[in-house]
Amino acid sequence: MAVKTLWTIDHACGHTTEADLADRSADRRAGYARWLSARDCTDCWRAAQGEDAESKAEWLAKKRAAEQAEAREWSEQYRMPDLEGTDRAIAWGTRCRHQLVSAAYTALVLDGTTSEAEWEAIEDAVRPLTRAGWWIDQRDADPADLPELLDAAAESDRPNENPHF
Repeated sequence: MAVKTLWTIDHACGHTTEADLADRSADRRAGYARWLSARDCTDCWRAAQGEDAESKAEWLAKKRAAEQAEAREWSEQYRMPDLEGTDRAIAWGTRCRHQLVSAAYTALVLDGTTSEAEWEAIEDAVRPLTRAGWWIDQRDADPADLPELLDAAAESDRPNENPHF
């Protein structure tokens, strides 16, 4: 006798659906049907995702606005110049610069052996780097590597690392 392919699923939301599980191997149909029964039906899931997607988008927009305001305040406090690039790149680069330099201060001064005088030299090296793209490119860098990254950027007379450019 063949294992059935049409299964009646009583979903967690209370709805009942028919699921065609013919595309699954026979030994996996019962387990998948059990898994489906622990979930909402497709219509309820989509409705919930629509609400969640909007709330996630709102949450992300609020988070980005707060990060942007914090980065602007930080830039003003430490006399960092405005970045250059597109509006979107400037906003993103400003956040990246703030996050990287703040994390570097923690790693190098608070947790490390860098003195405040040495840190001021690092801050001075940060100021000339006004291309937003540079800061975006460094967003995943180890904060402790900031001095070396700044040295490499200062020594470079090329806009990128490609020697053939």
